[in-house]
Amino acid sequence: MLDAQYIREHLDAVKTNCANRNTKADVDSVVRLDDQRKRLVHERQQLQQRQNEVSKLIPGEKDNAKKQALIQEGKQLRVQVGDLEKQEKQIDLDLELALKGIPNLSHPDAPVGTTAEDNKVVKVSGQKPQFAFKPLDHVALCEKLDLADFEAGASVAGQKFYYLKNEAVLLELALVQYAMQTLLAEGYTPVITPDVARDSVLEGIGFIPRDPDPNKRQIYTLEGTDLCLVATAEITLGGMHKDKILEADKLPLKYVGLSHCFRTEAGAPGKETRGLFRVHQFTKVEMFVFCTPEQSEACHLEILRIEEKIFQGLGLHFHIIDTCTGDLGGPAYRKYDLEAWMPARGEKGDGAYCEVTSTSNCTDYQARRLKIRYRPANEKGTRFAHTLNGTAVAVTRAIVAILENYQQADGTVIVPEVLRPWVGKERIGPR
Repeated sequence: MLDAQYIREHLDAVKTNCANRNTKADVDSVVRLDDQRKRLVHERQQLQQRQNEVSKLIPGEKDNAKKQALIQEGKQLRVQVGDLEKQEKQIDLDLELALKGIPNLSHPDAPVGTTAEDNKVVKVSGQKPQFAFKPLDHVALCEKLDLADFEAGASVAGQKFYYLKNEAVLLELALVQYAMQTLLAEGYTPVITPDVARDSVLEGIGFIPRDPDPNKRQIYTLEGTDLCLVATAEITLGGMHKDKILEADKLPLKYVGLSHCFRTEAGAPGKETRGLFRVHQFTKVEMFVFCTPEQSEACHLEILRIEEKIFQGLGLHFHIIDTCTGDLGGPAYRKYDLEAWMPARGEKGDGAYCEVTSTSNCTDYQARRLKIRYRPANEKGTRFAHTLNGTAVAVTRAIVAILENYQQADGTVIVPEVLRPWVGKERIGPR
């Protein structure tokens, strides 16, 4: 979240940023609450100063009536200070809530806009595949090649759950190994994270774990606990150093995490969400970096380069978009999406670019909420770290892209060369 003093000093700029990000935030309430907090602190400090004076006067006072008056005044002061402390605590909570409703600042080069058309394509990689036949969508391919059972998944766990079968299982394991080995070579530390996290950690990352509006709720919560199923390993990786002070000479800290991801996908029915594209549970390999402010831009470009490297290795056509301000969400300062070409998607089934990875520079927005600091060399005190995240591979969407792009006229699907050591074959055919 942003600092209250920064908001006070840049009030118009923060309001403009909220408008650009299509966020309805009560920025003025931050200044109002901060004023109230400062007034209460000042009043309490004055009363405490008088308390100290009274406590020093009592032992030396010889006049019994005056001594009793001082004792009575001391009691009244304690009550008054206690009342002010309670008010301060409530104002602090209200101020924190108001601050959490204000999004991060936006990179000055991020496209300003609120629709997909406002996103800016900054790079194109590879060529669209050409077919001498009408390509099938991944759902039809899964049925023909016995790669998934959506009916059994719905019967056992509900809609948007599924069973992967046969070579689809091997593709998932291969994609995880491929992404992990790629990140190990880049110097990232591998982590398998918990699949649950506390509400406070989700809130720190920027999620609303128990959104009162069921139509907006994206997080599964565990009844009777303060735990939620994680929607991404960004949550658990970001929470690893909650309340910690990091040493500057150890930064950047680079992690690659493996986790399951659980999402309610509220309000997302329809043709475009069939099959494996938008599901309630999937496996994901996620990158996460803690660094100094001076390192964060280079770290962001590095994560983007690695995402490109992974999908270029898979031989898929994609483009990179610089995401517009209205689609950045709360935490991101700048976000790049990698959208892979999927030949059978789109409203008419004639192909569409679909997001398969994204990477965000969240500057110190998450670190402030999670109280993650670092101790600069040769400086007194601490500063908030910067955090960045990026998807190495979201397995189900990668499988969709592979099946649709590598399908052949004879109904088979070629396995990308980089995955063959783990899949154990070059082609997936009918049984």
